[in-house]
Amino acid sequence: MNRWVRLVGSVVAMAMIANFQYAWALFVKPMMGATGWKLSDVQWGFTLFIAFETWVQPFAGRFMDRWGPRFFMSVGGVMCAAGWVGMGETHSLKGLYALYSLAGIGAALVYCGSTIVGLKWFPDKLGLASGLIAAGFGSGAAFFVPLIAHIIRVASYRSAFLYTGVGQGIVILLVSQLMINPDPNDPQIAGKKAESKFKLRRPAEQFTSAEMLCTPQFYMLYAMMLMMGIGGLMVTAQVGSVADTLGISRVVFTLALTVNSLANGAGRIFWGWVSDHAGRERTMIIAFLIQALALVSVLRFGRNSPVWFVVLLATVLFTWGEIYSLFPAAMADFFGIKNSGSNYAFLYSSKGVASILAGGLAALLFERTGSWAVVFYGSAALAFITAIMAAWLISVPQPTKISAASPAAAPVKSVEP
Repeated sequence: MNRWVRLVGSVVAMAMIANFQYAWALFVKPMMGATGWKLSDVQWGFTLFIAFETWVQPFAGRFMDRWGPRFFMSVGGVMCAAGWVGMGETHSLKGLYALYSLAGIGAALVYCGSTIVGLKWFPDKLGLASGLIAAGFGSGAAFFVPLIAHIIRVASYRSAFLYTGVGQGIVILLVSQLMINPDPNDPQIAGKKAESKFKLRRPAEQFTSAEMLCTPQFYMLYAMMLMMGIGGLMVTAQVGSVADTLGISRVVFTLALTVNSLANGAGRIFWGWVSDHAGRERTMIIAFLIQALALVSVLRFGRNSPVWFVVLLATVLFTWGEIYSLFPAAMADFFGIKNSGSNYAFLYSSKGVASILAGGLAALLFERTGSWAVVFYGSAALAFITAIMAAWLISVPQPTKISAASPAAAPVKSVEP
């Protein structure tokens, strides 16, 4: 089967789990109204979803590298449907947290398996393939947001959970059957390398996750992905409350959600493609600086201005979503593709840490201060720092494995006074 068919299947699978994160804002206000829960109560559910969706992946990636993603993605599809549908029936916060966490575990299996397809089948187009797959997750909700908004308006948020949960689960089960790891000798991938007029990184060795975790390069990438993850996740989770604070109508808010999803996906493809030609680090510098400026501008120019509100939020998502195409490609540049499923899963776990700051804690800050200024300006500062780190990353050498015969184990020569 052609590798592009598998890539399309991965994009479709990612689109099916996009609602869990990017359409969440549609459910927050109706859920608060029906249950009497506070904003921070509901948003801790979002934090738990992201935590499970990210922290499960290092374990799942190890098994998928060895046995392939088909079975695990199929199980993930069932868990996604059960969790999402169940959230529409629960009447307790504990139930919400448990079911959203279940959906998060299912989404982790789907996300990890889909990413593996891009990294292993497309060594010559790492940025583009990662961008397309990540775009499925970033833009998939754009096709569902108008439908979900309509169902909530004419029926209830519970019905929206039911219909979309069942439909998405069925599609994931179907496309999961395409997902297998390639044979290293397959002519579709053997010997393929990216071409660029800039010098691109080439991994000198294939690192296991244990070996990767012993390198300073991994922790630098982890810190960068963590800091960049906060701003976009915060906008994703809190956009409804931000719109209310800035005096934006519900119609414009729904439009912003749709445009945000499209911009998020387009950014992942665009910046991923650029990075295949200009290098990951140079691409990061440009994208991260633009995001810092956009975050600073949202509160200043978006207040009571529907056009600026939509445009600036779209710019934030356009220059944020690319971290999910640039960082898996950068990880493969540094550590190779043989164990890319497990390796990237460790890097992706930074998203779970970012969700704690962007979800529940950001909502608490707003409830206590009555302003989003600290959250937005703080996120902008982190994006600016990450751009500086990306410039430094250009000069960072390729990692080397720590061998048993390290210098520390060599005999010490005596030095005569």
